Amino acid sequence: MEFTSVALQQSITIAKLYSFHYFEYAKGYVFEGEAHDFWELLYVDKGEVEVRADDRTVQLSEGEMIFHKPGEFHTVRVAERHKPPNLVVISFACASDAMTGFEERVTDLGKRERELLALVLKEGFGAFAPPFDDPLFHRLTPRPDAPFGGQQLMKSYLETLLILLLRGETAAEPDALKPTYTQKDNADQQLLERVVAFMKEHLADHLTLDRLCRAAHVGRTRLKELFQSRVGTGAMEFFKQLRIAEAKTLIREKQYNLTEIAAQLGYGSLHYFSRDFKRATGMSPSEYARSVKARSEG
Repeated sequence: MEFTSVALQQSITIAKLYSFHYFEYAKGYVFEGEAHDFWELLYVDKGEVEVRADDRTVQLSEGEMIFHKPGEFHTVRVAERHKPPNLVVISFACASDAMTGFEERVTDLGKRERELLALVLKEGFGAFAPPFDDPLFHRLTPRPDAPFGGQQLMKSYLETLLILLLRGETAAEPDALKPTYTQKDNADQQLLERVVAFMKEHLADHLTLDRLCRAAHVGRTRLKELFQSRVGTGAMEFFKQLRIAEAKTLIREKQYNLTEIAAQLGYGSLHYFSRDFKRATGMSPSEYARSVKARSEG
């Protein structure tokens, strides 16, 4: 029997990665702009931002992504009216003809695309060493302890994301390729969303696991298993992360001092707030505020 082979087509191939950033900007931040001979994508994870691309000015909100083609001059500005943004910025070399589909493109990512981008970030954080939040730091340093295949997975997930975004423009996905969800999957996701929404509404409260269970009408074991399987951490640890994320946003909004922020988030004193903040971020709230100010003025 004779065997024949088919060379698999590479529709999108990312050859090089130039930068990988996760920025947390304050109101008033202005990036004066740059142009380079490779592609760049910017995704708004939280908040709002104004982006200029050559002669276009685009207002982007949470969940939206813009692409900058090679040679396109682009700037970033966070106006006083904007909610301070968290931005993902990835720049890369790709000579594939299909990339013309991203020229002057702004897109709103769906659930599946957001999940793929989350995987890109996860592998990127594991494959490369910080800083990820310095706009002047473009040298990517591989981690010596990076998980096996991390860079390749990051490349693969990013290529898959680009392919699916282009498919969304041209053709519906075949039913056979759509992910299937069981009734339990849907129930778990709905339960998780309800619990997280409850947490966000009670950031200033002294929540306990028992109170969360009563609010969600589930047992402790069920709630613990839900967060470990879906989030990868415990429910109360996740609540602390939400608190710190809100604290960072409030600091960047610059409307309240640190004592007022601590009170808004239910801390009995600035000392306890500063302790939790430093444990989570590696810096005190005042150090974080100074770093935000330095980036805004830089």
